[in-house]
Amino acid sequence: MSNVYITNTGAYLPHEPVKNDEIESVLGMIAGKPSRARRIILRNNGILSRYYAIDKATGMPSMSNAQLTAKAILALNVQGKVDVLATGTSTPDQLLPNHGVMVHGELGWDTLEVVSTAGVCLAGASALKYAFLAVKAGEATRAVAAGSERVSPQLLARQFEAESEHKVNALETRPEIAFEKDFLRWMLSDGAGAVLLENQPRGPLSLKINWVELFSYAHLLPACMYAGAEKNSDGSLTGWAEFSLDQCIEQSIFAIKQDVRLLNDNVIQLTVGEPIKAIQAKYKLSSEDVDWFLPHFSSMYFAEPVAKQLTDVGFTIDPAKWFTNLTTCGNTGSASPYIMLDELFRSGRIQKGQKILMYIPESGRFSSGFAYLEAV
Repeated sequence: MSNVYITNTGAYLPHEPVKNDEIESVLGMIAGKPSRARRIILRNNGILSRYYAIDKATGMPSMSNAQLTAKAILALNVQGKVDVLATGTSTPDQLLPNHGVMVHGELGWDTLEVVSTAGVCLAGASALKYAFLAVKAGEATRAVAAGSERVSPQLLARQFEAESEHKVNALETRPEIAFEKDFLRWMLSDGAGAVLLENQPRGPLSLKINWVELFSYAHLLPACMYAGAEKNSDGSLTGWAEFSLDQCIEQSIFAIKQDVRLLNDNVIQLTVGEPIKAIQAKYKLSSEDVDWFLPHFSSMYFAEPVAKQLTDVGFTIDPAKWFTNLTTCGNTGSASPYIMLDELFRSGRIQKGQKILMYIPESGRFSSGFAYLEAV
């Protein structure tokens, strides 16, 4: 088995940052009325700016997810042949072909193995694990892993106009769309990140990947975050293909939705407590073995509960070791871990021998991922 090293990182955030008071001028107002939930959600999530692949002048998408991803990968400045390209996203540009081959087409690279992982926030971590295992097993000498999201077209007000008109009576008493849909319009943003993996380190800084662990708790709870489906009273999902085209439009079936109550009741225990206990048992890992903690948050609201849960399972991490750029870069889903790592990697703050623990939760049906890196 080969050692595996991240030898470079890259990220791409489209256009200029969008401040909180600019969001509705870019995304639009549903039913022509400002959201009543916006200020409350923004106050709780702590995000001050985010990025949208939207042309402000026209209100139209300015680039595809595949193009976003390719820009992040090109930032790696890869020289020579790459054996594997693994990409993860929850917002591909089309149902098929898969996202990875569309990115390959944008890059124009020579023939290579391409894999695309789906899901929500953990899609990028799944791509990283595939690339990591390919190099570790000796199947690849060099691999690129990427995570990306282009969610902004789904957040535009015009995507909900048909539903607003269809539910006009309900909107008389509640002028915004259902909270589980409106909630996410103020949480999500666009971006892409990538890493180059090789079987030898390169100076001046490389990050040895010691391990990547992924956990699914889907057997315990129903779906929490979903799109292209409606949730039934028993917690099951009815997929988009079982609805007519008119129903898909009138009910905003393709909108991203989240069961906020289910999220708040379960996300901390199932994405922090349970997996950390498993990691402690498997690797004998202590919080003293962590110099940098990179948590992916959808909202700064979760920072304190995560810290408390870590303490509850005997894994307290000093706040001085935490690093996140959520407040400035926004919640870019599966791209967030890559974008965080890229900023820290390029900051000059990582010292030889330091250990980095990355934490990536996913509320889709409650999954979690952790990666443990060492600076060399």
